[in-house]
Amino acid sequence: MKKASIIMIIGSLLLLGLFKFPLWNIMLGAPQYPDPLGMNIYIDGIKGVSEFDLQNIDGLNHYIGMKTIPKADEMWEFSMFPKVIFGMALLGIIIGILGFLDKVSYKFFLGWFILMSVLGILGMYDFNNWLVDYGGNLDPHAIIKVTNPDGSPMSYKPPLIGFKKLLNFDVTSLPHTGGYLMFVGMSLTLVAFWLGRKTSVKKTT
Repeated sequence: MKKASIIMIIGSLLLLGLFKFPLWNIMLGAPQYPDPLGMNIYIDGIKGVSEFDLQNIDGLNHYIGMKTIPKADEMWEFSMFPKVIFGMALLGIIIGILGFLDKVSYKFFLGWFILMSVLGILGMYDFNNWLVDYGGNLDPHAIIKVTNPDGSPMSYKPPLIGFKKLLNFDVTSLPHTGGYLMFVGMSLTLVAFWLGRKTSVKKTT
């Protein structure tokens, strides 16, 4: 159980990488931009991959009526996410320490994983809703108006994950370093649960 508990603690600590590294990345490439424009999404705000990327993206978006990229204080998520991540990391560390001291069952490791998974799904759902609003709620007085073949207004929603063609832009949306650290950390807590269960079974046989 001690080995499982140490892995649980390490997995929880990896979540703290989200305070330094981006959770997600969206890149936009087009023939007129040899160097693609990009934005890194952190748990506490959005930054350009290069110095003027956000400014250039907002300039392009203005022509088709999209909103400007929100500042950190314009979205409640950017004040809530750091608290949630810190709280879950702290909870996981406490559970790991208690497991090391044989004060809690290995089942708490799985409970933490399920809770973190639910919070992650809710976060992805919220992020997708923001993308829908960002790419679909356009200014009707925009300079450029592009419609679908059926005449309906075209949505410029970036993909939640993967690749999408938006006019002459190739848009790619993928997890970044912080997102991968979170995935590895959560996977380690599953490993901790499996090891804890294996140890518990051995003790009872």
